[in-house]
Amino acid sequence: MDLDERIQRRQRRGDEPRLVREYESLSPVAHVAEPSDRGPVFERLLDHLEPVFDGNLPPNAYLYGPFGCGKSAVVTALFARLARLPTETRPVIHTSTRAAEPTSPGFVYLDMRATTSEFAFYRSVLDALVEESIPKDGISTEEVRARLHRRLGSSRTGIVVAVDHVTDPGSIDTDDLVALFAGLPSNVSWLAIGRADPSATRLVEYTATSIHVERYRRQPLVDVLMQRSSMGLAPQALEHTLARQIAEWAAGNAHDALAVLFVAADRASDEGRTRLTEGDVAAATAEMPRPAISLGRVLALPANEQLVLRALTELRPEDRVSVGRTTEAVSAAPTVDLSPGTVRRFLYEMAEAGIVERVQTDGNDGRGRPPSRIEFPFPPTVFRRLYDLDR
Repeated sequence: MDLDERIQRRQRRGDEPRLVREYESLSPVAHVAEPSDRGPVFERLLDHLEPVFDGNLPPNAYLYGPFGCGKSAVVTALFARLARLPTETRPVIHTSTRAAEPTSPGFVYLDMRATTSEFAFYRSVLDALVEESIPKDGISTEEVRARLHRRLGSSRTGIVVAVDHVTDPGSIDTDDLVALFAGLPSNVSWLAIGRADPSATRLVEYTATSIHVERYRRQPLVDVLMQRSSMGLAPQALEHTLARQIAEWAAGNAHDALAVLFVAADRASDEGRTRLTEGDVAAATAEMPRPAISLGRVLALPANEQLVLRALTELRPEDRVSVGRTTEAVSAAPTVDLSPGTVRRFLYEMAEAGIVERVQTDGNDGRGRPPSRIEFPFPPTVFRRLYDLDR
């Protein structure tokens, strides 16, 4: 579809009811201010963070649970609220001389999927504490770490850093993460968030407690779907029966349930309908790989890799029957200004990281290894739409 056709389609829909009001509210990687059915988890986290209300740092901790159970949603919501507490109970840390010393610690959240180096780690912590922007280049890691130590050196209360996605597939090595923690000032405590059981990670050697988050039960997951539907879709767009169907299919994984809702809504919208049908849900579940990887990993890729992946999602299956054929097709896309060699390298790197999958085919002619077709371990419709909305 060319640009004129896209504009004309919007013009034709100008007076029509719209099914999708806000894709962001449907996104599996977006978090709401009030996550559903996570009250007990909030309470356990607040129990752990209780010392901050007396101006003290809590000990280090590890929050863990399976993919899609809402760990990130809970932590981002809670830390956002704690960071907005009134000045008399949780003052903002300023960059210059303070009129009053903070009476409780500050709060910083880091997503380790987007924090891929020692420099990025310390820069992200420092950037969250000061008003001026910290440069992303032209400054050494040692200088950034020194500025962070100076910044917190005069703070009596320090900060609590939530470090998310630390034991997920493709995440930072535990020993490297421990070394990063060791480089933080002494008045910093951390909350690590990951999937691995405490018995499977060395992180718990440095923590005082571990907090478990269970999978969503079916009815609470239905509530999550209905909440997101009310935020992102037209009224009555999603029937409870369909929400229950999605929740049962997702088996407690909110990420996958929301991805199905997203794909189903996108399909219904493209067909000009204002309500989802069983056919939409069936098509959406058919698009979902089992198991799927987190779309957050995909959207955290560097810009050029996302560009290649976006072009890849437009290819026909016959153009993905081998790495060579895929390289040719992606390199020929008008949106891709990269050499075939670079495209091929990205494909191999993404396959190695589990962002795409290479599935061996039966096309071996007896000379060398059989070709591998490229498949997606995530729903391409969701990535495609979110990528385009962000551009």
